[in-house]
Amino acid sequence: MRKKRVYKKFYQPDVVHGRVELGRFINYVMKDGKKSTAEKLVYTAFDKIKEITKEEPLVVFERALENTMPLLEVASKRVGGANYQVPREVRPERRFVLALRWIIGAARAKKGKGMADKLADEIIAASKNEGNAIKKKLDMHRMAEANRAFAHFAR
Repeated sequence: MRKKRVYKKFYQPDVVHGRVELGRFINYVMKDGKKSTAEKLVYTAFDKIKEITKEEPLVVFERALENTMPLLEVASKRVGGANYQVPREVRPERRFVLALRWIIGAARAKKGKGMADKLADEIIAASKNEGNAIKKKLDMHRMAEANRAFAHFAR
């Protein structure tokens, strides 16, 4: 039986800046279908980024994404009764999704402030190559580097 064909998705841009990446970011921040709440959160975070860094928030956001996107990841592969962590390159779409997920996850994990503040802090930290999202990326790269000996198992 053949696999079902996966059609390319077309994403809606955000309402303020008209950027598809930002629209997708808002959708990832959204919980329980409350998109207007997620939009307020993200745009408030962008205002705080502009206030703190004195830079255009979109530029800071794009830099943060670029810094957070992983190049390598490990995938488990069973060979002769043993499981190996095989390093492999990350597809561009998955790189983007992982970066968004890590930034939002790092912001949600923090305590003490409102979500807009935490999100702004994490985006600023990621744009400076700091923070928990960057730590997650570096851990993934370290794991791939450590398992480089099993790279020949990758197909």
